[in-house]
Order: sequence, then C-alpha cells, then structure tokens
Amino acid sequence: MERIRASFLELVRDERGATAIEYGLIAGIISTTIITWATLYGNQIGSFLTAAANAIKLP
Repeated sequence: MERIRASFLELVRDERGATAIEYGLIAGIISTTIITWATLYGNQIGSFLTAAANAIKLP
C-alpha cells in the first residue's frame, strides 16, 4: 500500500505535463486571435491593397 501511495504522490508532483498544456493553451489563444483578426479585417485590407494597386498602374 505504501508503494502505491508513493507512486501516486510522485505522479501528482510531476509537472512535465503542465508545461505542455500551458503551451497548448497559449497556441490556442494566439491562433484564435489571428483567425478573428483575419476574419474581421481581411476584406478591408484586401480592398485597400486592390485600390492601391489600381492607383499605381500606369495608364
């Protein structure tokens, strides 16, 4: 029984998995932000760049 308890306590104290979870959460937040930004402002930026390209064209 003591051996099981010691193994469980060692598992609880192990923080290696916590770092992976934190990195996963950070990646998820960043990707959500990028997708939201691109969805909201993508058409406006595309229109601006198209207008700029048309203004630069030589007659």
